[in-house]
Amino acid sequence: MAAPLAAIAALAMIGTTTSAQAAAFAPALATWDRDAHADLRGVVVLHRGRRVAERYYNGADPDALHDIRSAGKSVTALMVGIAVDRHAIASVDDAVETYWPQSAGHPVGAVPLRNVLTMQSGLAAFDEDPASPGNEDRMDAAPDPLAFLLAVPKADPPGSRYRYNSATAYTAGVVVAKASGESMRHLAGQRLFTPLGITAWRWDADAAGMTKGQGNLWLTTRGMAGIGEMVRNGGRANGRQIVSARWVEAMLAPRVDITADDPFADAYGYFWYRKTQDIAGTMIPVSFASGNGGNKIYVVPRCDLVVAITSAAYGHGYGQRRSEAILKAVLASAVASGACRTG
Repeated sequence: MAAPLAAIAALAMIGTTTSAQAAAFAPALATWDRDAHADLRGVVVLHRGRRVAERYYNGADPDALHDIRSAGKSVTALMVGIAVDRHAIASVDDAVETYWPQSAGHPVGAVPLRNVLTMQSGLAAFDEDPASPGNEDRMDAAPDPLAFLLAVPKADPPGSRYRYNSATAYTAGVVVAKASGESMRHLAGQRLFTPLGITAWRWDADAAGMTKGQGNLWLTTRGMAGIGEMVRNGGRANGRQIVSARWVEAMLAPRVDITADDPFADAYGYFWYRKTQDIAGTMIPVSFASGNGGNKIYVVPRCDLVVAITSAAYGHGYGQRRSEAILKAVLASAVASGACRTG
């Protein structure tokens, strides 16, 4: 049974977004009022920066914070960009040890930051293998995560192999902190969340006091949508350039073909995914952040759309399938209403 707030749907918009376009999305979101799994939380749809549809499920509301799990990795990528923009990080071609001197002489220290951001570090870290030395669960259980990371051995040459893992996303967060001289959480509050008008958020730290660049970021569904809109708008929001357009373009660029590794994505950039969706013959490229359970920030420039989804289906594959189905339903409505450019 959907909560009463599920009735929040099509909203009157101004500017180029018409009420007819807004109304087109309401039936798509209402479909999941009857979902068999009571762990969908919220969906927010923005069209050209305006909220055209919003729906909450199973007792959630606009103010609820959600653990967006690995979708936080994509926010870490934005924080790397902010550090680059501020010249705290000179280049993603620099090795990790450039900014974290204690890592020199350890495998992680020699990895170029570029390969960290694309999950091609070459470290023996693979989250889908519980026996992997750098597995996420092992790192989370370590009394000193920094010492754990320094001890992860090398498995492949950096840049040679894609292996999804949280250890490298954690590494990126460590680099941001070391390079900027402040915690990534503090930097995010000052340089990302506050300029976006996001006041409700939480980003957890680990036993070493480091912000968890691999995830553990809590946001509202609206907050996620706001981040997505900033990305769609080339790093700009509220009249400010929060992240450089150059970084956003580099971050979203498809750099690694992961079709053999991930059924929901074609390519990987800097902690952001890319997939081209076929909607009734219309090919629509989508960049997205993705977290366990189906937490998503979908950015769709061709349709001027952002779709944010919060979901607590942690550890269940249907959460990912459901979120992609919601995206496709929204895109089908957008294509039918003429909101998407072709070619």
